[in-house]
Amino acid sequence: MIIKASNIANLKTKFGNFKIKVFKDKSKKEHLVLIKGNIEKNLPLVRIHSECLTGDVFFSLRCDCRSQLENSIKKVEKNKCGIIIYLRQEGRGIGLLNKINAYNLQDKGKDTVEANLDLGFKEDQRNYDLACEILKDLKVLKIKLITNNPLKMKALKAAGIDVVERIKIDSNICSHNKDYLKTKQKKLGHFLNIS
Repeated sequence: MIIKASNIANLKTKFGNFKIKVFKDKSKKEHLVLIKGNIEKNLPLVRIHSECLTGDVFFSLRCDCRSQLENSIKKVEKNKCGIIIYLRQEGRGIGLLNKINAYNLQDKGKDTVEANLDLGFKEDQRNYDLACEILKDLKVLKIKLITNNPLKMKALKAAGIDVVERIKIDSNICSHNKDYLKTKQKKLGHFLNIS
């Protein structure tokens, strides 16, 4: 549930110029939205990106989060119309402390799903209700979704958001994240083609 939203401001980035807005939820977490172009009159590209401090900020090679975020922003800029919703649900919703505990288990041989389960969590604790509320607040009910995650598509459709097309998001694959990506493909059903 959205309890407060900021005004819109301008944000210049190395990828282009965007509008920026922040939404606060009932738990007082602040979620960021980048907007490009006239999203009410055109069919926007939308990326719902979950926070990944280790990847997005510290360039971790354990995941593909940063490359997904950068590639999505580039796609939105090229399209001249789109939205990046940056949700504060670190570590597939388990938080930063538990994410690092999961890393520790992965260092000992567990995959990302097994580590979450061993810590007493679901495979993926994320929720996309707030992203749906944000889109509705922005008066956007029809989108092209940038994702490899079938759960995002399902959540949006259930909330009445018309996903007219899924746009594949490419990841930078390396020796440090290949097994992680294989696990997302095999155990979480992500639309990937990792062999």
